[in-house]
Amino acid sequence: MSALWTAADAARATAGEARGNWTVSGVSIDSRDISPGDLFVALKVGRDGHDFVAGALAAGAGAALVSDPTCAPEGAPLLVVGDSQVAMENLGVAARRRNVLARRVAITGSVGKTTVKEMTAAALGASGLTHASVKSYNNHWGVPLTLARMPADARFGVFEIGMNHGGEISRLVPQVRPHVAAITMVAPVHIEHFADETGIADAKAEIFLGIEPGGFALLPADNPHAARLMRRAADVDAIDIVTFGRGTTADSRIVTVQDDGSRRIVTASVLGQTAEWVINEPGEHWIDNSLCALTLAKLAGGSLEAAAHALSKFGAIAGRGAVTHIALPDGGTVTLVDEAYNANPASVAGALATLAARPGQRRIAVLGDMLELGTNENAYHARLADHINGRPIDLVFTAGPRMAHLHEALAANQRGTWAQTAQGVVADVLAALQDGDTIMVKGSNGSKTAVVVQAIAALDTGAKGG
Repeated sequence: MSALWTAADAARATAGEARGNWTVSGVSIDSRDISPGDLFVALKVGRDGHDFVAGALAAGAGAALVSDPTCAPEGAPLLVVGDSQVAMENLGVAARRRNVLARRVAITGSVGKTTVKEMTAAALGASGLTHASVKSYNNHWGVPLTLARMPADARFGVFEIGMNHGGEISRLVPQVRPHVAAITMVAPVHIEHFADETGIADAKAEIFLGIEPGGFALLPADNPHAARLMRRAADVDAIDIVTFGRGTTADSRIVTVQDDGSRRIVTASVLGQTAEWVINEPGEHWIDNSLCALTLAKLAGGSLEAAAHALSKFGAIAGRGAVTHIALPDGGTVTLVDEAYNANPASVAGALATLAARPGQRRIAVLGDMLELGTNENAYHARLADHINGRPIDLVFTAGPRMAHLHEALAANQRGTWAQTAQGVVADVLAALQDGDTIMVKGSNGSKTAVVVQAIAALDTGAKGG
């Protein structure tokens, strides 16, 4: 077990009281996901983590960080602090400060930030030990948790920073102090909390406020809000502004894309250096996301050649385009595209365009509600029909009260059934499946379209056809 934190170091970082002489190899806030030797942090996120301290210790936690030591058994290894959330933030900052060599990258954006984060981590991993956010740990507890887990000998750190209100990123990015910060794109996501998209752009631009002097801000040159982002970045002293995109004026730009039907070979000029890599997934967003990731890798000091090689082996992740071939019980195979983790107008439009280009006897979409779209949410849902009608998408199932507006806007020959919930549409989706179908499932995480993915995956007999 390699030591991440000793009792003395953790107590010094948090101004807490260490009880016992313990050493931990990880940090966790979920008692259901404890690895032996973890430091369990008792946060109050929904439920009070102090209620689960005893269980975490019994499951193998090396110690627990608590503000109320009475929750733990007598003699348990503890770090007692005044406030668990503040203590975890301080632990994260201490992890950043003790690693003086690591180059840190921070990524935000309305769409694509998790995929770009994973791509950047893979790209930098080819050059040295890389630490990165897991899943979408990008909020007020996810960012400090990721920092607190960073090994002292990591060469690179890749952090995802999210928001759904103004001011949130400005409170998180100073903890990371990135050397490079990127905005993937600005789109109407979480717009119910903003007057318009310019407010979203300004909130995303808060990421520039924490960049280390001499660092870089990476902006999407092709985004409608690029000029506004440029002005916000220019307000920050001692940083350089870099752009990526398709246009000839971008600092990193696509030169050619060759499509042989099964893959695409992309050539780009990345900050003046030629790079070539392979994209094995369909969809235009893969080109833009990979260009962003490669630019981040180069700005962080990684080898561009090694990064491009690593990205040539990169594939979609669960909930964000992962593809599985499902053998049906009565024979035949369907292709399942899992996009169930998140949804907004831009990402759904992209996913529908990608579905239309995928091979399949029929192409089927199952769409759940897009959340946090504000007073115009019904119109956003109805307008998705513009990305479906007339395209080779054979059937569209919809779930949720907002998606009822898309259901009504669909052409009659493309209209599947609608249900109030994702669970309510499962039976009709399963009954509709035929050999050779390609089916894409997408919705905001809160709309629970993952139940449709799980139901289709459960059909799999494991006997794939040839």
